[in-house]
Amino acid sequence: MEYISSKKVKRMYKSKAKPELNDEQKRLLKQRNNTNKKRIKFKRQEWYRYKRLGQNWRRPKGKHSKIREHKGYKIPVVDSGFRGPKLVRGLHPSGFKEILVHNTKDISILDPKKESARIGRTVGVRKRIEIEEKAKKQGIRILNPLHQKEESK
Repeated sequence: MEYISSKKVKRMYKSKAKPELNDEQKRLLKQRNNTNKKRIKFKRQEWYRYKRLGQNWRRPKGKHSKIREHKGYKIPVVDSGFRGPKLVRGLHPSGFKEILVHNTKDISILDPKKESARIGRTVGVRKRIEIEEKAKKQGIRILNPLHQKEESK
């Protein structure tokens, strides 16, 4: 087996841009990401009973609903206690603030130290490539790049 030096490894992998966060924000973001991994998946009332309902969460609103009243051993209900810390609320798990982008003008407004871009789903391939090139020049991270596998090489 051939030994690969650390210099070759560094050239092969280029790390993604990281946001500038203070120590408190880093700690809270790490805490939020860990609790999100452990958090249970909330399911809709009687999701098991009727297939047409689906499993996506809907608040129980029935007048006699035991789940709405938190009675007994019923399924867990979404409450304020499940929220994340206020300082890092609304941030992407990487720590960036997500900004939805539809054209190259939107990219020029972003701050590469705190904000990252998510390209809108209606943007075509040609414009998407232009946006990604401009973002790369400015050092802005794109959260949903066109070719994710090619970037990691």
